[in-house]
Amino acid sequence: MTPSLTLRPATPADADDLAELINFAGDGLPLYLWQRMAEAGETAWDVGRRRASRDEGSFSWRNAVMAEIDGRVAACLVGYPLADRPEPVDYDTMPAMFVPLQELENQAAGTWYVNVVAAFPQFRGLGIGTGLLTEAERLARVTARSGLSLIVSDSNAGARRLYERCGYVERARRPMVKDAWVNAGDNWVLLVK
Repeated sequence: MTPSLTLRPATPADADDLAELINFAGDGLPLYLWQRMAEAGETAWDVGRRRASRDEGSFSWRNAVMAEIDGRVAACLVGYPLADRPEPVDYDTMPAMFVPLQELENQAAGTWYVNVVAAFPQFRGLGIGTGLLTEAERLARVTARSGLSLIVSDSNAGARRLYERCGYVERARRPMVKDAWVNAGDNWVLLVK
């Protein structure tokens, strides 16, 4: 871990950084979705910031840990315990692009789910990702989860190397449904530890 790195719980004031980091981790998928959710006079980034600053939901600041170097936000971890039982997939009402993600999450029921690990470009390669994944392990123990899980695009080779180096192994994969979202990947890959 980088010597000057500090981890702290996120606050609502971190919404700008969280939105940007979540979009990095999602390879533009969050921004694509936020654009579709924007109301009149609202930008996609406004939606992302609003969602990050809310008190509930998976992308809430309450589920985030911020990594700082010399007082500057460098990266974040967003994660939370998954339900002990798989969530029902309503194939009639769930948007098609979310179905493979929910199916993979269901295979990891009861784990602590690493939804986002992301660093701003200038802070990559400094060991921050490893430090955040170590924090995820601590949070999994605190919440008595049976392990850890995450989902990554098969085209994100750098992230995949980090996860595998930290002990994650592939459990399953599902083909992506992209709608109009542009991504080099073909599959979502569930990794567990």
